[in-house]
Amino acid sequence: MAENNPAGRGGEFGPTVRGREVGARLRQLRTGLDLTVEAVAGKLLCSATKISRIETGARRASLRDVRDLCGIYGVSKQETDDLMRLASQARESSWWTHYEDLRLSPYIGLEHDAVAITVFAMYWVPALLQTEDYARAMITGIARKIEPSVLKQRIEARLRRQDLLNRDKPPRYRALLDEAVLHRKVGGSPVMAEQLDKILRLAQDEKVTVQVIPFEAGAHASADSNFEFLEFRDPALRDVVFVEGLYSNQYQEKEPELERYREAIEYLRDESMSPKDSLTLIADIRNTYAT
Repeated sequence: MAENNPAGRGGEFGPTVRGREVGARLRQLRTGLDLTVEAVAGKLLCSATKISRIETGARRASLRDVRDLCGIYGVSKQETDDLMRLASQARESSWWTHYEDLRLSPYIGLEHDAVAITVFAMYWVPALLQTEDYARAMITGIARKIEPSVLKQRIEARLRRQDLLNRDKPPRYRALLDEAVLHRKVGGSPVMAEQLDKILRLAQDEKVTVQVIPFEAGAHASADSNFEFLEFRDPALRDVVFVEGLYSNQYQEKEPELERYREAIEYLRDESMSPKDSLTLIADIRNTYAT
């Protein structure tokens, strides 16, 4: 089963996706034997929650876990070696692990390895499109008591995340923006002028596709004020919906959840202006911020 091994793909995938692949393959082995999570947990003398978290990629599998699970499933030495190599790669450090205050560490790994990202935002410009000054104004507006050192880390990490749009093979990135995002004067007029200039530049360079849901569209299809839908190349890896909250974050991976968000995205696209008309509107609004 070496063809399933990301180690042979030229480093294309990062530790987060490798960890999810380990979990997906272990889940396939378990279900192929008609074993329940509880039955495997009993054999491994651990909790069923631990097995579930390993299979979903929420917990990194240790080499011992992989070895023991492979023993339970009776897999070949070659496949055991492949899975243990994947598990070892999944435990490698990534750049974002060096930032002490990042609440988005798992998400950044998924974002880094997605082949397509669709973002819906009702209140603010998505992180991958933000300027430094806009990011600073957004972060301090939300976290009024933030320490300067923590603020510096968050801004640095946010800007570093944007490097993925400049890769040789960047993800397909689509931003669906409520018109309110363009009118909310985050940081003042000069900051907004620079911010909308950046969005226009990224769209004109074909690094992102931006569509605006105009006020006249009325009620729209998303109950969440923001979400990000991440898609992956490997069919064994489920897509993920990420919803960032004020206190905690949500990861939606179950198929009914994903289907509901896919439906919402289709409706939002239908309610949006075309990419060309959206850029015209953004340029018009940007001119209102001219000093």
